[in-house]
Amino acid sequence: MTSVHIKAVEKRFGETAVLHGIDAEIPQGAFAVLVGPSGCGKSTLLRLIAGLEQVSAGRIFFGEKDVTELPPRERDIAMVFQSYALYPHMTVRENMAFGLKLRKTDQATIDSRVDEVAGTLDIEHLLDRYPRQLSGGQRQRVAMGRAIVRRPALFMFDEPLSNLDPALRTQVRVDIRKLHDAHDSTSVYVTHDQVEAMTLADILFVLEGGHVQQSGPPLEIYERPANRFVAEFLGSPAMNMLPATVREGSLRFDASGAVPLEGPHAEAFGGLEEGQAVYVGVRAQDVTRCRDSDAHLTATARFVETLGSHVHVHCTVGEASFIAAFDGSRGPDEGEGIPLRIERFHVFDADSGNSLRSA
Repeated sequence: MTSVHIKAVEKRFGETAVLHGIDAEIPQGAFAVLVGPSGCGKSTLLRLIAGLEQVSAGRIFFGEKDVTELPPRERDIAMVFQSYALYPHMTVRENMAFGLKLRKTDQATIDSRVDEVAGTLDIEHLLDRYPRQLSGGQRQRVAMGRAIVRRPALFMFDEPLSNLDPALRTQVRVDIRKLHDAHDSTSVYVTHDQVEAMTLADILFVLEGGHVQQSGPPLEIYERPANRFVAEFLGSPAMNMLPATVREGSLRFDASGAVPLEGPHAEAFGGLEEGQAVYVGVRAQDVTRCRDSDAHLTATARFVETLGSHVHVHCTVGEASFIAAFDGSRGPDEGEGIPLRIERFHVFDADSGNSLRSA
């Protein structure tokens, strides 16, 4: 395994800039996830690390070794793709052994490693089958097995679960994390799925517009997003954003209602100025129904999603959309007014979108 150091990396395709001065540090043995919406640059960054694309500026190091100019075959990496990329004319065993044969590994070692990894992935019974005889989940396990038998310094995953159904995605996601831990490896994983990102990552890199918007442990980013983009991207449903103004010791919503900046909130937001325009970010689960006299705002129910143990209530607060999550199997009626108390919130500058703390 190895650490990865990305220093001021840029990538342009002709006149189009895709990555803008990316700096990132992936510790040895970490599971790093690059997450963001389509077109944010995450797959391009992965391909630069792998050597499948050349950087326009900046340097990439594996440990102390500068690999910026090295071709993929000299970087000691293994990749797992969304498309599986299995050889259709080879059996599962032959697919898994192919990389080792190219390295002229002796047959006894090849057989031992293939059998060991097949057992770990629970695909021993598939070794003599061809890819066309396998399900999507089985093919993905074979693709992972082919990468693992090589024991590379770095594992790379490019949206490997996108073609799988939800239940299978969950199982294979668990398999990937267990394999990473068992082989004491360094992994870099690309996804647009925030659930994959939050559950797999030791260190998370949230990308948008060719920039790393925030990096760090997943829970830390979730609880203290650096800006509105990160706040709204991570979490399901997305964080609610309500326009507000600082007035007389409170955050007053443009629609109606206010959150008083008192007690611990006053200390957390001591830098806010009178008349300052902000957005108050509230996650769906961070509100409770209450009496009118205790409410910070009143929302109007428009649609209720019943999810078994809880409901998501789609509301309006003035002109703004708002989603509240409540325990139970039944929500309010359409058009019903719901007094809400905000238990935890974040504040973002209205112009820059940057976080102004959370409470």
